[in-house]
Amino acid sequence: MDSITPIYPGEHLAEIIDELNISQQQLACGIDVVPQRIAEIIRGRRITADLALRLGRALEMTPEFWLNLQLHCDLERARAAVDYRSIKPLISKTHSEQPEEEGAADDGTEPAGTA
Repeated sequence: MDSITPIYPGEHLAEIIDELNISQQQLACGIDVVPQRIAEIIRGRRITADLALRLGRALEMTPEFWLNLQLHCDLERARAAVDYRSIKPLISKTHSEQPEEEGAADDGTEPAGTA
């Protein structure tokens, strides 16, 4: 299955800055970070929870939106970098299902003569 190339948070942030017709400097001042931090995000640096909260507040979006963009990018990059198919599940569904003990009552009480 081919995956869609994720939009990294900085790419989306650059689009928003353009749409709002503001500079990176104005955004940085508005969210109380150094302008280099905005430039780094646009160039591909990761979004932190702190920055997600700041952007969410300033742009009237949820911080989860920004963190989910980052998470999606991280997962897609990891999938592209490593073949995880060789990893086998440690617990199978059939192994985790416990067989019912003989003589156990369906109503949750002990079978007669075992108390």
